[in-house]
Amino acid sequence: MYPWITNTLFVVAAFVGMECIAWLAHKYLMHGALWSLHHDHHQRDDGDFFEKNDYFFVIFATPGIALLWFGLRADFNYLFWLGLGITIYGFTYFLVHDIFIHQRFKMFRNTDSVYLRAIRRAHKMHHKHLGKYQGECFGMLWVPLKYFREAKNAAAK
Repeated sequence: MYPWITNTLFVVAAFVGMECIAWLAHKYLMHGALWSLHHDHHQRDDGDFFEKNDYFFVIFATPGIALLWFGLRADFNYLFWLGLGITIYGFTYFLVHDIFIHQRFKMFRNTDSVYLRAIRRAHKMHHKHLGKYQGECFGMLWVPLKYFREAKNAAAK
């Protein structure tokens, strides 16, 4: 097999795997034992730009950086490509979650994309629950089909 195919598969697998890991971490850690870091994301009581929830950026970036480093030192072995997939997911998460959904930077406000509108709606439904429990829609890029249907119906009106 050509090395670029294998490397691309490592990147894609890491990216897809991170969506699964992010869902599990969000549901069971952020809305569980690490709620003390995540709660201010649901219940903002100050006007600060940064939240305790932003520590998760460092927590999730660390394995990606470590894999990039060790993979680079080993002449771009599979660890580098896994780290690249994790890093690309992190950048995508920043763009979609922090910029597009939460508008931490006033960019990408409007869209006609059914997919992006479904993501935004699912996340809004996640945030309607202010507490640690009774949450829904813990993923970022994969959301239940009902939100795609809602977004499609809204676009048709």
